[in-house]
Amino acid sequence: MDNNYKIPEHVAIILDGNGRWAKKRKLPRTAGHVAGAKTLEKICDSAHELGIKYLTVYAFSTENWKRPVEEVTALTNLLRQYLKDGIKKSNKRNMRVSVIGDMEPLDDDLKEAIFALEEGTKNNTGIHFVVALNYGSRDEILRATKKMYKDIESGKLLLNNLNENSIRSYLDTADLPDPDLMIRTSGEIRLSNYL
Repeated sequence: MDNNYKIPEHVAIILDGNGRWAKKRKLPRTAGHVAGAKTLEKICDSAHELGIKYLTVYAFSTENWKRPVEEVTALTNLLRQYLKDGIKKSNKRNMRVSVIGDMEPLDDDLKEAIFALEEGTKNNTGIHFVVALNYGSRDEILRATKKMYKDIESGKLLLNNLNENSIRSYLDTADLPDPDLMIRTSGEIRLSNYL
């Protein structure tokens, strides 16, 4: 690899276009999501080989709940499948996995599997793979503001001590550096309430 290129520390990807990819091939939308998940594994490996330290993917937005029930169920089942083998696959890759977003609406089995994946990979030293699940940046700001308000109300946080760093500490992304590069896999140029 040419050393004249600066490798980004943190790459954020908006996983988009899987349904359109499948439709173009006269396949069900769910086939696009399955193909996208397989491609994502290759992306994780390539990002690690390139020396990227953080890879955050927008897997399921807060707006995705509005999709047809069949598609939401298929996406949830795809997540279940990933979580089933996630610890083993992640440890094999020395990959740390974290999940950001609002986990409350998720089924208990998913929450437990996510916690197990995060705990089971927290000591890995390779790429830090972050999955944005039931995530939206506006929702993240709202949840952070509510937590901050409770801490101000209880006296744990003083209003006069409020600054950019203290606000950042309440965000899902508090432990992550800002993204250096954002990619939308469909090629569209919009942020869609991401990071």
